[in-house]
Amino acid sequence: MKQGDLVYSGKAKSLYRTGTEGELLVLFRDDITAFDGGKKDVLTEKGSLNARVSACLFSLLEEHRIRTHFIRSLDDSSMLVRELQMIPIEVIIRNIAAGSMVRNYPIREGTLLDPPVIVIDYKDDSRHDPMLNDDLVLALKIVSKDELLRIKDLALSVNIVLSRFFEARGIILVDFKLEFGRYNGELLVGDEISMDSMRLWDMKTKGSLDKDVYRFEKGDVLAVYRQVTEKVLKR
Repeated sequence: MKQGDLVYSGKAKSLYRTGTEGELLVLFRDDITAFDGGKKDVLTEKGSLNARVSACLFSLLEEHRIRTHFIRSLDDSSMLVRELQMIPIEVIIRNIAAGSMVRNYPIREGTLLDPPVIVIDYKDDSRHDPMLNDDLVLALKIVSKDELLRIKDLALSVNIVLSRFFEARGIILVDFKLEFGRYNGELLVGDEISMDSMRLWDMKTKGSLDKDVYRFEKGDVLAVYRQVTEKVLKR
């Protein structure tokens, strides 16, 4: 696969043209960041671990008729994807209270959220990704009312599939982030689904199995990422 011109470079991924219209190459880099980029490192193998997990989870969603931008893996660190018109929001699905929800609201960590809570943030690092409500989403004309409902329905469908998948592997899906884009008039799941974008707990110990290990220096983050990757790939 030809790696063409750079289209976009984020905190941990780079997107390139491929020579085929409507398709992009996504390279998962070894960069790891936290706290809006305030903490940064490069960890050999980290990119390939996230790429392999993302490919597996995108394939899982496709099997459940939830369309994503994923076409196929190219190697351990890159994948071929459909080029989406990305929507500038992050959709966070929370199954258990943790992280910023506990810091910002009077709720105890570990509280089960039934039904799950959907939080939508405006994707803008310069504004520190402020939270939106439905009225703001519509006022800013980010999506239509029908699209907003569809995004929420898709997010909850993804949550059901992923929660069951991880539960079968002894892992609790505490919360996770999704991004969406438009492709030929259809809303597709884009970006990545990896340890960088999920909060995962060990079902027995409640220990962190995600980027919180790096954020809060809880141990060897690469060892944790390898552990999750091994469990995910045993499908």
